[in-house]
Amino acid sequence: MRMSTKGRFAVNAMIDLALRSPGGPVALAGIAARQQVSLSYLEQLFSRLRKSGLVHSTRGPGGGYTLGRAPIEISVADIVLAVEDLEGGPVAPEEQRAPHLTGTLWSDVQEVMLRHLATVTLLSLVDEQRARGYVDERRPGRPVTPAPLPQRTVRTNAPNSVFAFGQSFGG
Repeated sequence: MRMSTKGRFAVNAMIDLALRSPGGPVALAGIAARQQVSLSYLEQLFSRLRKSGLVHSTRGPGGGYTLGRAPIEISVADIVLAVEDLEGGPVAPEEQRAPHLTGTLWSDVQEVMLRHLATVTLLSLVDEQRARGYVDERRPGRPVTPAPLPQRTVRTNAPNSVFAFGQSFGG
């Protein structure tokens, strides 16, 4: 088994979502920009993730996607299986030519990889990103507005119009 770009992009997008979802729904356009992948491609992936219950969508202003389950309950295998077409397993080119020689090898490799991916949680990947210095861009809760600066009143003896300026010369 070789994880395709679908699986890799889905895992990266889910990490991005998990890092930001405590602040509320995350717009897919933002994920697309940060992950440098087309919005339409992500929409296809998130449609499959939503059908699998891994994400929830919220429509309207301020809408977007949130995780469907806690990050500790989502494994990389869950994500990959949601977006990849692995029911019958991917058929390697070598297997197409000589299925009797390598058929069990590729199915065994796929099984081992999926078993390993099932042990890696989304939470562990998020924690790894935070340990590497990732800082959330969006914080949960109300945005903090800075206190207004005190108003200073400047008083001058200068004329406040062209007419007053002219009169200051004429007396």
